[in-house]
Amino acid sequence: MLKDRKATAKLVELHADAIHAYVASRLVPQVDNVDDITQDIFLAAWKSLAGYRGDSPLRSWLLGIARHKVEDYYRARLRQPEPLPDDDSGAAPEESELHLDELLDQARVTEKIRRVLERMPHEDALLLLWRYWEKRSAREVSEQIGRTEKAVERLLARARAEFRKRWSDA
Repeated sequence: MLKDRKATAKLVELHADAIHAYVASRLVPQVDNVDDITQDIFLAAWKSLAGYRGDSPLRSWLLGIARHKVEDYYRARLRQPEPLPDDDSGAAPEESELHLDELLDQARVTEKIRRVLERMPHEDALLLLWRYWEKRSAREVSEQIGRTEKAVERLLARARAEFRKRWSDA
């Protein structure tokens, strides 16, 4: 039993920072649940450790569990909002190779995005993060939160409009 506790403590010690950082990056700006989700990830890993086949590095396996736990969090939070008016304009920015000046500009933009998301209604921010950060389609989101695809498109349109308004005001 002591050996199991030591092994578990070593597993957490080696991977907690990476898992915590991953979860925090996916929940920005609403990071108040990061510690709880990180703990859930390690608990789930501990319970299913017997199923780990070693096909990939242990950290990759843990990050897979983390991805699912973050999706569970999004799904639970996004089951609540009601469909809103349809306004489906706006698109995610495309990435390009960045030089130093562009990297600095990108850092400023990223910080502004974080500030805007922090001021948005939590469900809107989560929906945008799930759609664009996690690259989930409206269909995938609709299946996960038990809404029609059209309802999710309306929610996304409203969230994008709210983001644009707050972006202009920031």
